[in-house]
Amino acid sequence: MEKENDEVILLDYWPSMYGMRLRVALAEKEVKYEFKEEVVGGVKSPLLLKMNPIHKKIPVLIHNGKPICESLIAVEYIDEVWKDKSPLLPSDPYQRAQARFWADYIDKKLYAPGRKTWDAKGEEKEEGKKELIKSLKVLELEALGDRPYFGGESFGFVDIAFIGFYSWFYTFETFGNFSMEAECPKLVAWGTRCLQKESVSKSLPDPYKIYEIILTYRKHFGLE
Repeated sequence: MEKENDEVILLDYWPSMYGMRLRVALAEKEVKYEFKEEVVGGVKSPLLLKMNPIHKKIPVLIHNGKPICESLIAVEYIDEVWKDKSPLLPSDPYQRAQARFWADYIDKKLYAPGRKTWDAKGEEKEEGKKELIKSLKVLELEALGDRPYFGGESFGFVDIAFIGFYSWFYTFETFGNFSMEAECPKLVAWGTRCLQKESVSKSLPDPYKIYEIILTYRKHFGLE
């Protein structure tokens, strides 16, 4: 149970699709926390190196001085510690296993090809785009279907696992030269539905700001 004197700190970087998971989960649970920004590609802070000495990366949740690393693990931790409101994982063991399966699928299948749409050129970029669209279609058909959320009627673990990617949709489709609406209309509708939740809308950055920072990155590295 949360105590008034609980200290919760989030080491994060605002465009991070993985950090967004923790921000949304904490907002769902109405947990107050201190946001400490770590700029990816910059000098790592002593606190980050102390709290995540193995991987030395964000996001890191620090609860009363104890670090929890890896975003999906941290979301589960949040769900277990602040369990008095907005349960994120299903109570049924099979449904819980399925939620973990799809969250793992999101991590394994989306980041690398998504990155290729804005961080590669020519054939490699096209391969990344095709792989991304293929993986998104599987997620749309097999995991979401016609339900409002991945878990059914209520917003939960898989929605949180995927919602950060939604904020990158504009960047993926603009640099990848395709329409997310045309390829995966149900995922776009799902994202619009999620944004109606305050926990999501106040936790996710403006997609155009993500695009702008990636545009600067591409110019810097001669990808334009």
